[in-house]
Amino acid sequence: MSIQSTAREFFEACETGKGWDGCKDYCHEAATFSAQADALADVTTLEGYAEWMKGLLTPLPDGHYELKAFSADEDRGVVTGYAVFHGTHTEDGPVPATGKKVAADYVYAMEFDGDKIRHMTKIWNDGHSLKQLGWA
Repeated sequence: MSIQSTAREFFEACETGKGWDGCKDYCHEAATFSAQADALADVTTLEGYAEWMKGLLTPLPDGHYELKAFSADEDRGVVTGYAVFHGTHTEDGPVPATGKKVAADYVYAMEFDGDKIRHMTKIWNDGHSLKQLGWA
């Protein structure tokens, strides 16, 4: 399987809330995670991020992504996925349900070691998303 295919399957599993159980086969066991977003400041592993995404779908049960682009840089062993996350806050979560919608642009940059992801960076403006949802 190519790194682009592996990344695509990981992306789908992560974005549909499969958690680490649904994502771990595509990643090194100790895969790391980073994001310059306060909402994810304490998340440093890809396992932690996969579980965070799973949890996000509790207050936003209609959460889904709209894929805009997906590409591989084979020379550098990096696959990027650009999408828009859509959801409506209809269930209680970090705050009582607001009924507000979010449409958030984001990018996954997945770095490979061999045929598995060793690190992922998420590029996302969490402040903008939290304001849309009425959480900030």
